[in-house]
Amino acid sequence: MSTFWDRVAWLYDLVERSNRAANAASAARAAQLIPVGARVLDCAAGTGEFSLAAASRAGCVLCTDQSLAMLKQARKKAEKRGLANVSFAQRDVTALPDQDGSFDAVLAANVLHLLPRPELAVRELWRVTAPGGRLILPTYLQGKVGSAYGTMIKIYQGVGFHYEHAFTPETYRMLLESLKLAPVLVEVIPGRVPEGIGVLEKPA
Repeated sequence: MSTFWDRVAWLYDLVERSNRAANAASAARAAQLIPVGARVLDCAAGTGEFSLAAASRAGCVLCTDQSLAMLKQARKKAEKRGLANVSFAQRDVTALPDQDGSFDAVLAANVLHLLPRPELAVRELWRVTAPGGRLILPTYLQGKVGSAYGTMIKIYQGVGFHYEHAFTPETYRMLLESLKLAPVLVEVIPGRVPEGIGVLEKPA
């Protein structure tokens, strides 16, 4: 996957503007869910919009992605905004090197629909979530828009993109509930391509 994302890293933010309202609202809502002062891990962060939003409340944010080109763009944006509490590292969302319970809040935005087995990523993200911590999973709901994908997805498809799952709010909730990790809340952010924010809280 990183090869494709390396190729499109330079235009990622431009393409994302076609779904600007939903993306901005989802990042802002995810940031609201970050406990003040939290140690935050953001996986599959792309160019870092969710990491940068989370930095306003977090004690520290580790912004990670498999694509080094994406992380380069994220680092530039953090430096431009003067954010000193964001660091960067390459990570595979399905095989994290971090110890169990390392982070107070764990975030993985708009990646689960890309994975053949998203449950593997969710379990791994849950593993590194601390007791009393929160797992926040914003995910595109392509199933809500049918074939009317909008400019963003059409452009990506033109350069070789495909996704594995077209979630609706219901099927996304069913996926998360099937893992039997914790009670699941899914909040829908409307937009050209809506997003569903799944939230799971780990018992203290």
